[in-house]
Amino acid sequence: MRFFLSFLLLLLLSLTTYSQGLYLPRDVKKAYKKESRSMNGMPGKNYWQNTGRYDINITATPPERTIKGSETITYFNNSPDTLQNIVIRLFLNIHKPGAPREGGAGPDYLNEGMIIDGFSVNGQSRQWQNSPGQFTVARVRLNKALLPKDSLHLAFDWHYPISIQSNREGMIDSTTYFLAYFYPRVAVYDDYAGWDVMNFVDSKEFYSDFNDYTVTVNVPKNYIVWGTGTLQKPESLLQPAILDRYKRSWTSDEIIRIVTKEDLQAKNITTQNAMNSWQFKATDIPDMAFGLSDHYVWDGGSTIVDDKTKRRASAQAAYNDTASDYHYVAGFARHSLSWLSHKWPGVPYPYEKTTVFHGYAGMEYPMMANDETYEDSNFSRFVAEHEIAHTYMPFYMGINESRYGFMDEGWATTFELLIGREDMGVDKAEESYKGFRVRGWINDAAQSQDIPIITPANNLSGAGLGNNEYGKASLGYLAMMDMLGDDLFRKCLHAYMDRWHGKHPIPWDFFNTFNDVSGKNLDWFWSNWFFSNNYIDYSLKTSAKTAKGYSLTIENIGGMPAPVNVVVTYADGSTEKFHQSPAIWEKGQKLATVNIATKKEVASIKLDGGIFMDADVSNNSNALKAF
Repeated sequence: MRFFLSFLLLLLLSLTTYSQGLYLPRDVKKAYKKESRSMNGMPGKNYWQNTGRYDINITATPPERTIKGSETITYFNNSPDTLQNIVIRLFLNIHKPGAPREGGAGPDYLNEGMIIDGFSVNGQSRQWQNSPGQFTVARVRLNKALLPKDSLHLAFDWHYPISIQSNREGMIDSTTYFLAYFYPRVAVYDDYAGWDVMNFVDSKEFYSDFNDYTVTVNVPKNYIVWGTGTLQKPESLLQPAILDRYKRSWTSDEIIRIVTKEDLQAKNITTQNAMNSWQFKATDIPDMAFGLSDHYVWDGGSTIVDDKTKRRASAQAAYNDTASDYHYVAGFARHSLSWLSHKWPGVPYPYEKTTVFHGYAGMEYPMMANDETYEDSNFSRFVAEHEIAHTYMPFYMGINESRYGFMDEGWATTFELLIGREDMGVDKAEESYKGFRVRGWINDAAQSQDIPIITPANNLSGAGLGNNEYGKASLGYLAMMDMLGDDLFRKCLHAYMDRWHGKHPIPWDFFNTFNDVSGKNLDWFWSNWFFSNNYIDYSLKTSAKTAKGYSLTIENIGGMPAPVNVVVTYADGSTEKFHQSPAIWEKGQKLATVNIATKKEVASIKLDGGIFMDADVSNNSNALKAF
């Protein structure tokens, strides 16, 4: 019995040590204690998340800049908490003078923000204070607390001037608008941080609940509306010839010109009512966005995204016909949907369509991208692929981008490299990746570049933020892929996505899922890549000839466990690469011994990290004297 108790104690201690291998913030610890999350990476038995049902009606009449809206929200409190207040997000108040903002704002950007004209809670009218100091977060005290498992009804009427300067949203031109973040919404209330009350400061991105939406966009005749969700009754909106092309595009492997510049000149595209109501519906989705224009052409095609069910998804583009690169964008989008569905992440595209809209943002939205035009169509493809890759993170997976942006930008950056290798070839794709995503970090010795990736993004800015969210995080994912191999890595990634799609994963859910599914304690790797100030810097310290070849000592000066190739040049001028995965650093030592088996005469040896660029390459071949 004493032996059994001792064994049980040792087992419990080992499990505790395992579960405490990574730093846990105090708010996340509370979630584990409440069992809303599990240390094996699964949602806990007490996991919950709140949701809403939004019915929105907006009107836009370009060139008039005022957008008018009304909505009803049914908000469901699935939490175990009694809510004395709710928090409302008013993202467009970022345009107000004095709003907390990272970056400048000129006169074409600044305006009065979102004006609430009417507000009610459960049918009772409430006064809304449109004060100059009310920005992107508004806390509303409830007259009657919202109990667990109960719901409340909110209603808003509002208007706002669309921004002349277009960024993530705004005017593209006088009769082309992109509408995003255009409605009041209930902020996320989650199991680890409570209400999300971070100000939107324009440099960070978003965090949204999964909701059901019905959105009606009212526009004048001959305006087309593209947007998130399923367009209702297109036959009541489009003229027969346009409708026929639209319908055919949904099953066509070829790109169909749904609306051409000749159609636009004829001004007979839509039903000729003074105003048309374009209604879109979507369920279990974190946001809605729309583009509208009276002079954009429209292309569309489709591809099979799920081989088992033969389900197709539509790939569309809406653009000014003068943008030469956009004539290929629907094809780029179609390629992206197919590749992402079948290769990486290898999860069927979860929505019915994607539309790339010609704007200025280079920004993703559910089923939408708002992308610039470029002279180099290869770069246009690159941008479209990156933004469409965001479908999976943060939309399929409800990432808190404002706090953990590396959980979505890092993945989109990873997928952009993987698809780029197929598009451009390995060498060109990797050279582009190094120049665009890695070189700025690894060649800058400033302390700000080595801030741990796990640092909440709301506490970062500038290059440190950008590198953490994009290049550094992507390299971390790719290093893990290198170490586990494609098959096991894919198994772990799919498990993470199966467990957390439609939910709100945090970094520890990802790390713990990989540990659980791989059957390996990978905390040593996560700790080095995501929780440390490490960087990539290897040195070839010593080399010695052995009976079977050569024995090398590699020093990990920067501390980051990255893959590296040992490149051997033989006396006959030929070369050979001996790949080393990050596993050589699993023991945690600063020095690793690598044995190279070869019978040929060696002229030189050097280290080459490829995309895992070395901060100081001067010491990567300093063992030449040994040969």
